[in-house]
Amino acid sequence: MNFHVMTLFPEMIEQAMSASITGRALQAGYLNLETVNIRDFSENKHNRVDDYPYGGGAGMVMQAGPVYHCYQDIMSRIAQKHAEQKTKVIYLTPQGTVFTQKMAEDYAKEDDLIFLCGHYEGIDERVLEEIVTDYVSIGDYVLTGGELPALVMMDTISRLVPGVLNNEASAETESFSGHLLEYPQYTRPSVWRGKEVPPVLLSGHHLNLQKWYREQSVIRTAQRRPDLLERADLTPEEWRLVRQVLGEESYE
Repeated sequence: MNFHVMTLFPEMIEQAMSASITGRALQAGYLNLETVNIRDFSENKHNRVDDYPYGGGAGMVMQAGPVYHCYQDIMSRIAQKHAEQKTKVIYLTPQGTVFTQKMAEDYAKEDDLIFLCGHYEGIDERVLEEIVTDYVSIGDYVLTGGELPALVMMDTISRLVPGVLNNEASAETESFSGHLLEYPQYTRPSVWRGKEVPPVLLSGHHLNLQKWYREQSVIRTAQRRPDLLERADLTPEEWRLVRQVLGEESYE
């Protein structure tokens, strides 16, 4: 997976991605990261990339030219590897489609992804129309810039790239897999502040463990994210468990 980030703050992206799991994956070559500073493509001597909006209004707007030339610079390198490939350009904006695990799974199948991080009051609409393929939000709130959303997306996508996780099975059992939250986790000591680890986890009985994991995922989802249940593939017995947890008969 090759990540390309168009940003005014390359160091913000590089520092975050160089840590933990993504950092190890970059070193091992499972991921590649390229950050390109939009300011390097400024069209004036002061290296400014923003200007006042036409029609007035508060704040500044990023200019189309520097963003477009930054995009062209990235695409010139991608084209050397994949001349005929259409590359997704993701613009991080609260006006976009809210990011989900399913979207991450789809993006993880791509060879290259370009992230466009905006600032100020936004980016000139004309260049967005020219280059952006996907408008994506990480939630219904406004951030200072697109760098944090880009990092959230890259972290989520990275975990689905083969080789990035030491234990490949862990991506299959994490929250939102099958539209269920992950079951609770425990480690040593077996008793902490008077609270014991559930005995089934100490039993070593594989079938009982799998049954417990599944039941706990259903229970936790019903308690914390019941909105996910409509898309989950549950058995009649599991639906009865959901109704018991919720104390209602609205789920069939």
